Amino acid sequence: MSTRHINPEGLHRSPAFSQAVVVEQPAKTIYISGQNGVGADGKVVGPTVGEQSRQAFRNLAAILESEGASLANIVHWRIAVVDGHTFEEGVAAFQEVWNRADPPPAITVHVVAGLGRGFLVEIDAVAVV
Repeated sequence: MSTRHINPEGLHRSPAFSQAVVVEQPAKTIYISGQNGVGADGKVVGPTVGEQSRQAFRNLAAILESEGASLANIVHWRIAVVDGHTFEEGVAAFQEVWNRADPPPAITVHVVAGLGRGFLVEIDAVAVV
C-alpha cells in the first residue's frame, strides 16, 4: 500500500491535518462508523467534549486493532460536534492519541444541532492498511 499526503503550494499548511490523502494502490480500506463517547456498557462516559472524544478515539483504536491496524492508518476523520460546545477539548484529545511523527489525516469538522442521547461528539474515519 502506498499513500501520499497532499499539501499543495498556495494552500494553508497545518500540522493538524493534510489537505488530502491519496491511496496509490489497491489496499484494504476500513470504513468506521461514527463513534461516540460510549463505553463498553453502552453508556456515555462523561458530560464534556474532552471525555467523550477520548472515548471515541479509544473506540476507533479498538476497531482498528481488531483488523491489525492502528490510528496511524487513518486517512480521513469526520468529526461532528454539537453546537454550543467548543472543540478545543476534542483537539487536545486528538493530540493525546495522534503520533506527531505520522503525517496527519484529512479532517472535516461539522457543527451540528444535536446528536441525541447526551452525545456531544461523533467521529467516523476511513483507514487504509
